[in-house]
Amino acid sequence: MQIEIESPDFPLTEAMRAFLERRLRYDLTRCDDRIGAVQVYLSDVNGRRGGVDKRCLVRVRLRGDNDVVVEDTETDLYFAMNRAVARAGRTVARRVTRRLAPRRRKNTVVVADALGAGPA
Repeated sequence: MQIEIESPDFPLTEAMRAFLERRLRYDLTRCDDRIGAVQVYLSDVNGRRGGVDKRCLVRVRLRGDNDVVVEDTETDLYFAMNRAVARAGRTVARRVTRRLAPRRRKNTVVVADALGAGPA
């Protein structure tokens, strides 16, 4: 799994990178063969004004399917990263499970008409 992390608004520390990589590998490892790449964008929405403004956007590129994109905004960056990665992991697992599950066919019932003849 290829992981790409971008943080244009503030410096990305080694602790942040290690935390993200550990969380991504933990939450996405069961679907690793279906994942092409993972991109994480970290940003500070309000800059120095403060408030609920640390955003983590996670994009998981699935092989043969649409991307999974999850975003979370919190006051604490680690909390935002944790929640976004966990939600992305659940979404990817759900999508892969649905894709691999056999499709159910609707049961068709043939009812004879009043004359006893079957369908035409």
